[in-house]
Parts: sequence; C-alpha cells; structure tokens
Amino acid sequence: LTEDEDIQRMLRGSVLRKVKSRGGPRERLFRLQEDGVTVCFEGGSRRSRSRQSFSVTHVEGVREGHQSEGLRKHGAAFPASLCFTLVFRGKRKNLDLVARGEEDARHWVQGLTKLMGRLQAMSQWEKLDQYPFWIHGVLQRADRDKDNKMSFREVKSMLRMINIHMDDGYAYKLFKECDHSGDERLEGRELEEFCRRLLRRPELEELFGRYSGEDHVLSAEELRDFLRDQGEDASLRQAHAIIRAHELNDTARQQDLMMLDGFMMYLLSAAGDIFNQEHARVHQDMGQPLCHYFISSSHNTYLTRHQLGGTSSTEAYVRALMAGCRCVELDCWEGSDGEPVVYHGHTLTSKILFRDVIESIRDYAFKQSPYPVILSLENHCGLEQQATMARHMKAILGDMLLTQPLEGQDPHSLPSPEQLKGKILVKGKKLPESWHHPQGVTSLQDPEEEEEEEEEDEEEEKLQERSRRRVRGSTRAVVLGDHGVLAKEVLQVAPELSAMVVYCQAVPFPGLAQALRHPRPCQVSSFSERKARKLIKEAG
Repeated sequence: LTEDEDIQRMLRGSVLRKVKSRGGPRERLFRLQEDGVTVCFEGGSRRSRSRQSFSVTHVEGVREGHQSEGLRKHGAAFPASLCFTLVFRGKRKNLDLVARGEEDARHWVQGLTKLMGRLQAMSQWEKLDQYPFWIHGVLQRADRDKDNKMSFREVKSMLRMINIHMDDGYAYKLFKECDHSGDERLEGRELEEFCRRLLRRPELEELFGRYSGEDHVLSAEELRDFLRDQGEDASLRQAHAIIRAHELNDTARQQDLMMLDGFMMYLLSAAGDIFNQEHARVHQDMGQPLCHYFISSSHNTYLTRHQLGGTSSTEAYVRALMAGCRCVELDCWEGSDGEPVVYHGHTLTSKILFRDVIESIRDYAFKQSPYPVILSLENHCGLEQQATMARHMKAILGDMLLTQPLEGQDPHSLPSPEQLKGKILVKGKKLPESWHHPQGVTSLQDPEEEEEEEEEDEEEEKLQERSRRRVRGSTRAVVLGDHGVLAKEVLQVAPELSAMVVYCQAVPFPGLAQALRHPRPCQVSSFSERKARKLIKEAG
C-alpha cells in the first residue's frame, strides 16, 4: 500500500483540526508512521505539548461528514465535506477531525479505510512479519529521553500505546523482576524479558507441558492425542497440517514438531477458537415467532458512564446497535421548548434530545444486522410531548417504523424476525380500542414503575418514591377507587403514541395462571430479577 496515493499523503502528514467540546478546535499535524499502523500527533495544551498516537488496529470505523454527536454540536460551522470521525474500539472516545481542504479529508478517510481492510485481511504470518517494525516504533516513541533505556514511567506509556490496561502495582512488580541491573531502567535483554512476560499464558504453558513431556516439544502424535481429548475426531494427517500452518520455528516445522510458541499460536488463532466460525453469520431458523428468541437488549442505553452523574449521548445508541443490540431503552422526560429529552430521571446525568436519539437509531439500526429493532420507551412525558415523540418517530423513521400489524399475519401469533427485517418496533403502553376519553386521552396503570423500583435497595427505593411524588405532573393521575379510597397511580397516554405500539404492548404481569389461560402474544411484561427468581421457585 506504500505506493497508494492516499497512504503517501498520510505518510507526509496533514494539518487537521481536532474538534472538542471545550476550548474550541485546535490544529495538529497528524502523520502515519513508517510501520503503516501508527498515527502520531501532538496533544495537550499550548503550555505542555505531548506527543500522542493511536493504532489503526484500534479504529472500529470512519464516518464522513457531521456523523457524530461531537461534530453536530461543536463542528456544525465547518462544511461536512471537510469533517470526519474516527470511532475507536472499547471505551476510547471518538476523534472528531476537520481537514483544511476536501482533498485532505478524502485522502485520510480513504487511506484509513484501506489500512483497516488490509489489517483485517492479514494472515497470522503477515502480522508476525510486521510485529518487529511495529514494536520497534512503539519503543522509540515511549523512550522520551532517547537513551535506549526505559524508566517505569516510560514503560507505563508503552503499555498505554499497545492498549494494555494493567494495574500499576503488578506492572511495577514485573518491571522490578526484569531490572537485573537494579538501576530502575530496562534495556536490551531486560526489556525483551519484560515484553515476553506480558505475553505469558501460564495456563497454556501448563497444558503444553502436560502433553509434550520432558523434552517440551510436541510431536504430531501428541498433538493428535491433545485434540482427541478435546472431543475432536482428529487424525495424524490433521495434526501434521496444524503444525505446518502454525509452528514458527523452521527446523521444528520441517520435523513435524511443535514448540510452545507454535502451540499458543494455534490455540489463539481462529482455528483453535472455541467459537464455531460457521456461527459468525446467521445460521439459525429465523422464521419462528419473535418470542421464541433471546433478544440482545440494552438497559439505560443512553448512558456512557455511571447512572447517577454520567453523560448521556447518542453515541451510546450507535455503539449498542453496532454491537448487534436489537432492543434499546429510551427514558423519556419533559424537556424545554416543547422538545422531549432522554436521560436517567431524578439524577445528575446529562440530557439529550429525543429527536437526536431517533435520528441516530435511524442511521445505525440495520448496519450490523437486518433484524428488527425494538425501542423500549419508558415514558414520563406529558400528553403534548408524547404527541411530539410520535410525530418525530413518524417523520424521522418513515417506512422503517411499524405502525400496523403485518398484512395476512395470524393475530394469535407474533411475526418472525425474518418477516420483520428492516423494521423498528415500539414497546410501550397501548390504549384499548374501546376506550375513548372526552379529550381523546385515557389512563393506564404503569406496568414498569414497580418493576423498576424493585431493583433498588429498600432505603434508596423510599427516597426515590418520595422524589417521584414531588415531581410527577401531568403524566400521572391519582385515581379514587370505591368509597373514595386512593387507588394505584395511573399513566396517561396520548393516542398518537399509543397507535405506534403494535407487537410490544407493555402491561403489568397478570400472574402465570392468567397468562397461560389467556395468552396475549403482543403483550410484554418486565420483571425484576427478584420477581423472576420468585416465579421460578414457585412455578418453574
């Protein structure tokens, strides 16, 4: 790829603006290193600049234009053609960038996409060939004073660069064990030993020793015995093939022998994975009713951190959907200017617009999977903003949104994931057809309130309940039962929102006996773990 025009531009480097929520955009020189994997740039403030980097192997995707929350909020002034976002694996935040010109933006987007594709397609052998160049580059960048020795501080910097998150105490213990000179610096063989210790897998070494015997070399016959003990119908021929494919030592490979490194290479490869590679794609029958499947679901999807004071973000929905999640939760509350917001009520978590969440779901619902997505609405809005929620979903989701039962579908059975491909379903309260309120509104008991509360500790539960009583407004009404006795609180539902609930109607659980006698496939009940365990114990 070094002859590629996009890669050449990345190797020369480009000045890009880094868009952040604080302090405004800052220009930095971004440059791809000779290893073809590492991108370096300057970070920090004007007073204390520091050299920072990231590996292309840690980039999950590249988005063009204003396709991130950060760029929509803080980069809207820049033309979309100059903007792009790097999305990283794990917990690392997105990197929002703005190029000086369209050509620069195009080179970086196309170049990164090519590198990611190339790295994904590389065989283990190709990765091993690349490893010395890569680790040499990492060591050079971590060695800040360029003395070819590594202090503990520099070692910690190296660990961050190669994405190893290790307890400082354990890292220092390894460091001291390898510091044979006792000068608080690692060099040469000491550094090599430290890196080898990072890669050690004691449980695999023990396994290898058990089958290889005193000579610590695995013959083809011993490898076959190991495979058979794992329940595989292995032959000597297969053992020879595995040795030829994974053994690193040329001499051992020629003699059909396997060393520890080759054994580890095999077990840590796709061929040695416990996961059946055939199951990386859909292999099940997807024509059964929806309730016959476990559904990958997310709770408090909007949160990026803890649920009392963390940040709410549309990016959390993008990550959940791209991870294959098919049911996401939206806690909807009254917002200013007539716009509903999503956040964790009665806490210090930040708020995001309901409309922005729906736009993100539209853009990413079916990128990872074609099967239906369920929007689980926990609704705390007044009637007016409930109607606004319905309008936003209809306008933004369009034909994706399921608002009518499928034509020709048996009303006593749920449709299958196959039938619902590309569709978004709303889970929420549904008004009975026969109920008509003078204002076009009716009230329902809230089925999820008590289940949510069961999750809390008893003391916290009481505090939350007192808080709820103070803030509940137009969304809930206290109903007088017979003889003026106070009955359960009920939730008011706007007809516009009710109309969008088709196959996932949220109801209080009527009890197992009632549910079995009169099954309602379109009704959904939520359980706390405590309630679920109780049901299993009593009527499992």
